[in-house]
Amino acid sequence: MNATLHDAIQIERAKYPEGSASAVLPALRLAQEEYGWLSPDAFREVADALELTPAYCRSVASFYDMFDLEPVGRHRIEVCTNVSCALYGAQQVLEAFEAELGCRAGETSPDGNVTLRTIECLGGCGWGTVVAVDHRYRLHVQPEDVATIVEELDGDS
Repeated sequence: MNATLHDAIQIERAKYPEGSASAVLPALRLAQEEYGWLSPDAFREVADALELTPAYCRSVASFYDMFDLEPVGRHRIEVCTNVSCALYGAQQVLEAFEAELGCRAGETSPDGNVTLRTIECLGGCGWGTVVAVDHRYRLHVQPEDVATIVEELDGDS
């Protein structure tokens, strides 16, 4: 067990009067920050630290988009596909990313650099299409913007 992660989880756990079950979300976030994704071993570590079962921890994590249950690329691109962004052309933006990256939504690019996902809502309904690039929002994204966005990521690699 990663002692540093265990200690950090205990700090989070102490913030909640109900203890373990209430601390599961921040504990999962800490584990994902430590390992990059939530592997079976990460679930065991979180469960042990909170005196819960790995199955319980996984069931919580599987509900939320913010947790990765499989390895992901160094960068993350999330395209909002909710109705507001769909009206602004989200499908065309998504298809442009798929063509540029060489992978489909839900996959990681062949070079392992970028994971492309769709997301139900990024909360920017008046600024569609909204795309989150490494958790930073891009507003009014059009298909012709996609190549530049991907080039910028290549420069960060």
